[in-house]
Amino acid sequence: MTRANASVDERVKAAVRTIPEGYVMTYGDIARRLGLKTARQVGTVLARGSDPIPWHRVLHANGMLVEGLSAEQSRLLRSERIEVHRGRVNLKQYRW
Repeated sequence: MTRANASVDERVKAAVRTIPEGYVMTYGDIARRLGLKTARQVGTVLARGSDPIPWHRVLHANGMLVEGLSAEQSRLLRSERIEVHRGRVNLKQYRW
């Protein structure tokens, strides 16, 4: 991993850690906040899953949960009193 990639990784992780319990952000929200080129960069960092961060608070642009992890993500979100309906979170209500 290059120094630039390590910097992006740390910035993404730090941004995800700032999302308060009971709220969510999208991959794009985080990318815009950090000035990254694409939301995919955020997803790539989170997919590595090397650090204990609240990854479950990060959703797709339409509020959909992460495919393949939706059961765990839904459980974690609901434990924070975030409502999940049909694999989706109401961003108007829970977006930070």
